Amino acid sequence: MVTRIHPIGDLSELREYVNLTICEHNHLQLGAFPMTERTLSRGGRPCGLYFCLHGPRATKFTAIWETDRNQVLFYGPGGERFLKTQLIEAPQLELAAA
Repeated sequence: MVTRIHPIGDLSELREYVNLTICEHNHLQLGAFPMTERTLSRGGRPCGLYFCLHGPRATKFTAIWETDRNQVLFYGPGGERFLKTQLIEAPQLELAAA
């Protein structure tokens, strides 16, 4: 598994980075498939974001941004982790919950 370090300024940049990384890794056309996200919580407090790119033939590609470690974990359709990205600075999660 590869680990990268990447600068992210805000949540829209994080969304773009996740979408681009999943599409490039899986040889998908950028923007051709919808991506959804959900706020993850622990003890009633937000602790991350779950991203899901809905690909061809009902295939799902996912990524999770963990706010505690400020890293994004990328998973293939079979659940295998293929990339970990350490973010330099954390975007504000409260904006995503609104």
